[in-house]
Amino acid sequence: MAGIGLPFIMGIGTSVVLRGTISKGVSGPPFLVFMGVALSITAFPVLARILAELKLLTTDVGRMAMSAAAVNDIAAWILLALAIALSGTGSPLVSLWVLLCGAGFVIACVVILPRVFAMMAQRCPDGEPVDEIYVCATLCCVLAAGFVTDTIGIHALFGAFVVGILVPKEGAFAGALVEKVEDLVSGLFLPLYFVSSGLKTNVATIHGAQSWGLLVLVIVTACFGKIVGTVVVSLLCKMPFQEALAVGFLMNTKGLVELIVLNIGRDRKVLNEETFSILVLMAIFTTFITTPIVMAVYKPAKRESKTEYKHRTFERQDPSDQFRLLACFHSSRNIPGLINLIEASRGTEKRQGLCVYALHLMELSERPSAILMVHKARKNGLPFWNKIQQSDSSNQVVVAFEAFRQLSRVVIRPMTAISAIHGMHEDICESADRKRAAMIILPFHKHQRVDGTLETTRIEFRSVNRRVLERATCSVAILVDRGFGGSTHVAASNVSSSITMLFFGGKDDREALAYGARMAEHPGISLTVMRYVAGQNSPGEISTVDLNDGPDSSGISDGEYLAEFRKRIREDGSIKYEEKVVNNPVETAESIRGFSKCNLFLVGRSPEGPVAACLSAKIECSELGSVGNFLTSPEFVTSASVLVVQQYSTEKRSTPRHSTMSSGKVAELPAGEMEEGKMEV
Repeated sequence: MAGIGLPFIMGIGTSVVLRGTISKGVSGPPFLVFMGVALSITAFPVLARILAELKLLTTDVGRMAMSAAAVNDIAAWILLALAIALSGTGSPLVSLWVLLCGAGFVIACVVILPRVFAMMAQRCPDGEPVDEIYVCATLCCVLAAGFVTDTIGIHALFGAFVVGILVPKEGAFAGALVEKVEDLVSGLFLPLYFVSSGLKTNVATIHGAQSWGLLVLVIVTACFGKIVGTVVVSLLCKMPFQEALAVGFLMNTKGLVELIVLNIGRDRKVLNEETFSILVLMAIFTTFITTPIVMAVYKPAKRESKTEYKHRTFERQDPSDQFRLLACFHSSRNIPGLINLIEASRGTEKRQGLCVYALHLMELSERPSAILMVHKARKNGLPFWNKIQQSDSSNQVVVAFEAFRQLSRVVIRPMTAISAIHGMHEDICESADRKRAAMIILPFHKHQRVDGTLETTRIEFRSVNRRVLERATCSVAILVDRGFGGSTHVAASNVSSSITMLFFGGKDDREALAYGARMAEHPGISLTVMRYVAGQNSPGEISTVDLNDGPDSSGISDGEYLAEFRKRIREDGSIKYEEKVVNNPVETAESIRGFSKCNLFLVGRSPEGPVAACLSAKIECSELGSVGNFLTSPEFVTSASVLVVQQYSTEKRSTPRHSTMSSGKVAELPAGEMEEGKMEV
């Protein structure tokens, strides 16, 4: 309210100056109200887009700004209705009559329309096509409301706005309505409206020192009133100064509603051409400065240092500690295999358990409605007012994980990340860092077709996976899902899976082995560990390397780790360990094909040693490594899923390339400073 009140009062003061200079002869009360409204408006849709692109949508600053902007938007429309009523010709009784009729129209809409829309939504169940008669009826309702308010004497836009507030924001009906209308409105009508406003703006009318001085006065007044009013109240509410200043500049955003106010004022002869041009330039300037100033003022990454925690890998001295997973998915297609993988990772009850953060990755495209985007961002994860009502059948993702949480003892916390494709890896890495995850699980960018081949879902997801592998501050795994566990969640008592771990050497393989040992604790899972050792018979094809000597940067050699591992599994009948000496790649490939009937292959991304280096003649997907590429190639026929694991390391990790000899070194880019305040919900 402070962000509305102070600029409104200062706008009235500015109107007095303008009336005495460039706006002589205009009606007093309407001009005062129009100027107050023009300077006090905050553009809700524009603010939502700015916050989303700055990845501040679900931070404290973003939520505060969005809530304040919503209140501001409603207040602006009410004040606009008042200004239009006052600008009408006739006696004050006519203006009073217009206000009363407008209030009666709003009350009638609030009483009648929600019931009508609820009935439409009930007749449009999820998963079924929405009857076009309901979409047409809604559009007719919008047109009728605009006609009524225009007849009353307010404006057609006011009636459409009231109906838009009352339309459902979720469910199949809301989705169909947005899909039918948004492209036409956002792609055609809205740009035409902005073009029309631009053509009406005659900058040439601003000439002389007086006019340019008035432009500066209007800009300074608008910024000062909005920013100071918001900052002062925020500081009184114990908000840190940086956050208060960021909220103040965010609330200074102007947009579509501002242009609507100015166009209506111009059409009703309340604003002349010069005043209209000054106010349009003020709106452009205040919106233009918002993003760079907020980026300069509010930098969460500098306010908080990078999270420090000990367990960034599965390979650790005390395996009884709690494991934290960040499981990412793009759509409901990824959920069954992901849930079954989580079920397999539970471990035994003597452990501290498994904590899973299920991160739904949503692309911030140019199309989504700002209000629906914000609604999706706030609806699951953090406690909210209607927490109980949010896990309904309309959100299949939340329902699936909630059902699994109730059936198992795994702690699952749904989260949502909304960001552009080029910045999605930042959300993933930062969320893993803040949640102290030991491993990030990513879906492969290809899915299995009916004929068994892998088809690319979206090639952009491949770049996301690559960037996460380079920049993550914990271990990373990529799941190539071929229906692991079936198309639905398998109950713990019915789990019966065979997992094969192919061990060639190196810390990635040790990480995969540690994860496999965790899976083997599940009573329905059997693990086979197959270690491949280079033989002495064919020196021209595979060069022999002693893997027992020469520990890597972690200070542990493969021989020492495997010896310790075999001591731990002697009493465990669910784990089978084998070693095989191979002399050429053909023997290695034939041996691996012998395990094609298993349910899941577990491999390291960058295995060390000559056996793995000579396995694949062509590496199509570097994020899977040589072994992963072999297991997903068309030549290798199997229905088994593949989990490719990369262990976190402070060393630089280069992209795996095919060579005849393994370098014996794995690399990783150093983890950069993670920005705080990403789109976690």
